[in-house]
Amino acid sequence: MIHPTASNESPERLGRLLSVTLPLADHGPNAQPQLLDFVRAAKGRERFYWENTREKVAFAGMGIAAEISGWGETRFDDIEAKCRALFEGAICSGADDERVSPRLFGGFAFRDDFVPDYAWADFLPAHFILPHYQFTRIGERAWLTINTHIAADLPDAEVTALIADLRTVLRQKMGELKAIAAANGASAPTNQAPQPAHMAYPTQYDDWAQAIQHVTAMMRDPDPAQPLKKVVLARAVEAQFDGWVDVDAALRYLARMYPDTYRFLFEPRPNCAFMGATPELLAHVNADGDARTVETMALAGTAPRGATDQDDQAHMQQLLNSNKDRVEHQIVIDRIVAALRGVTSSLNIGETGVMTLRNVHHLHTAISGTLSENKGALPIIQLLHPTPALGGEPRDLAMSLIQSLEPVTRGWYAAPVGWLDPHLNGAFGVAIRSMVAQSHRAWLYAGCGIVAKSDPAQEWRETELKLKPMMAALGIA
Repeated sequence: MIHPTASNESPERLGRLLSVTLPLADHGPNAQPQLLDFVRAAKGRERFYWENTREKVAFAGMGIAAEISGWGETRFDDIEAKCRALFEGAICSGADDERVSPRLFGGFAFRDDFVPDYAWADFLPAHFILPHYQFTRIGERAWLTINTHIAADLPDAEVTALIADLRTVLRQKMGELKAIAAANGASAPTNQAPQPAHMAYPTQYDDWAQAIQHVTAMMRDPDPAQPLKKVVLARAVEAQFDGWVDVDAALRYLARMYPDTYRFLFEPRPNCAFMGATPELLAHVNADGDARTVETMALAGTAPRGATDQDDQAHMQQLLNSNKDRVEHQIVIDRIVAALRGVTSSLNIGETGVMTLRNVHHLHTAISGTLSENKGALPIIQLLHPTPALGGEPRDLAMSLIQSLEPVTRGWYAAPVGWLDPHLNGAFGVAIRSMVAQSHRAWLYAGCGIVAKSDPAQEWRETELKLKPMMAALGIA
């Protein structure tokens, strides 16, 4: 009666989605599995994770119940159509709270013409997975869900019997998770990873400086028909280890040190993982009844943390007063607002302030609005990506410069990564402060916005600051 899922098979051919959920009974904090216990228990399988400490709802998944992908210029539309087909007629048993419903985890490559290369061999231009098991946490409560497929014409009596069988499977899995949680309490992994055997830097400083001088010259002597205002340039660092990259230890480090970021893991094949701790929300779209809300932010402009409280305050004030950073930040605000004006009935732009992370300060402006229509998250994600915070302005010229000046493909770096629910609501972060790991290697990425007054040495130092979270998560001194 249960139809095993063929990899990336069309949702229409899989049959009807059956999703069964049970709450995890609370047997005390020491025995209650946590999200990262669940992720660790899934090691050696496909794994997925999304969490932000400021938000009540967080998710993790293991295994594959369904897998969908998209290519080329129509990839957003393809994913949306396949999502709707996947969830059409779905049976969701036990999910009495919409926030506990099944989730698709995934994202998009930075470019729609992305071709998987060595570092990104298991990642597609658009790729989403519905996990076989899903762990959902809302506040202090948790639920476990199993997703599978059944024949579309299965009689109701057989569906009822199958739901009972799947609840038994869930209870068994809960027992396994609680045993793992108890064991992890005494032996949680740390980020005491060995130092890398080799570090490679595809972008050398001289090439970096030459690229920045090229684009700043274009800004000082602009093309009247298409003046370049900003372009974001990125570089990569490759770390090679004698042993396996410890993804679980890295996730625990990021959860401890960067709790206010959007922490994510997308591991579509065992030991091929994209993960990060991004401070930047691309968009959270939620249509609940008559409410149709979109939340996003402008995040651009960076300053280092200070060694003392007084020094730290001085860095924050310097960032707020920096004309160069303010110009860069306003370009991002203007583009996001212009994009959302056409799809919202009201739009709220907050005051620009400072977002403080463990390693840097950023200029930050919250932007929210009411959507004119409920079309789900994907049209908004497509509309906003890439913002000038990761691409540039004008977009097409910036994207062309990025492709010609960066020696390493971005893959999924700086692209949308997140989740979708059965109503196609969703939340997507901009995948910065991130890395992709394959067995014994990891590639780390960082970028910065280049405007007319940018200095190559200062921008290089900024990328070093932005690389620190992932370096430290891997235990690299």
